[in-house]
Amino acid sequence: MNTLIDPFGRQISYLRLAVTDRCNLRCQYCMPEKGIDIVPRQELLTFKEMYRITRVLSELGVNKIRLTGGEPFVRKDFIGLVKSLSHNDRLDQINITTNGALVKDHISALEQLKVKSINLSIDSLQPEKFLRITRRDQFARVWEAYLELLKSSLQLKLNVVVQSGFNTDEIVDFVKLTEKEDISVRFIEEMPFNGKGLREVKENWDFNKILNHIGGSYDQFDPVESGKSSTSRNYRVKGYKGSFGIIPAFTRTICNDCNRIRITATGLFKNCLFDDGVFDLKEVLRSGASDDELKQVFIDTVSKKPRNGFEAEANRTIGGVSESMSTIGG
Repeated sequence: MNTLIDPFGRQISYLRLAVTDRCNLRCQYCMPEKGIDIVPRQELLTFKEMYRITRVLSELGVNKIRLTGGEPFVRKDFIGLVKSLSHNDRLDQINITTNGALVKDHISALEQLKVKSINLSIDSLQPEKFLRITRRDQFARVWEAYLELLKSSLQLKLNVVVQSGFNTDEIVDFVKLTEKEDISVRFIEEMPFNGKGLREVKENWDFNKILNHIGGSYDQFDPVESGKSSTSRNYRVKGYKGSFGIIPAFTRTICNDCNRIRITATGLFKNCLFDDGVFDLKEVLRSGASDDELKQVFIDTVSKKPRNGFEAEANRTIGGVSESMSTIGG
């Protein structure tokens, strides 16, 4: 066998790789205001190890990678990692998720590499509210990055975590951005991965509530054809250039077509966002495992991938979901 097939016949072709657990923002739905306990640098995977993991996985059919954090651009020489990954001919595309505060100066370099799209996380279009959500005064820099990305050749997606009591009144404002710009705005259901920040969620803004809210302002929007394994259900307002989508991350209605695995910055392999980690890949790497041995580990592990996020959460062995998204690779 030279591909990764899970027990339900799903072929794994997409890796989400966190390059760091550090972040320069402190978003209230992700971590406590004081931050999280970051791991010593020697506990992080090296870029050489990340390249090797990606190459081995690409030989097993993984052809798409998303680089995440924490905030990936806070790690020194992150662009160097992207350059090395771009030399892997088996990878069709590299995508990056960023909060935008540091990306502006690197856009031209990214355009020359195998980077196809940037997912820009921005939860408010209002500077004061942005500050309340992120606890950092970075809106101006993020907005400048947004404007520069619009002018670039990179596909731009905006990730908006819908937070009851904070930014639900801006949902329609975000949809309005798609009128003249060919961008995708994706609204994400809020999840419990807040590093025990214990944010109280008083109202559940799930997929249906978000969609109905948008329907209150727009009489007509049509479904947009999405790939089988798309994480979002996408729509376009009649006459608009771009599109919007909703990611049912917490209600988990997208699991049936899952083609993803995750590796955290410390090398923890995750079959699912909601599991508590399957094995310590760093330990395997640093014990001298060969490429063939790595491949067999990946094949064996994916053969135990759960059917969906609910099953993965039920199988957790270290308690309920409370990690920071920064730790597990948003």
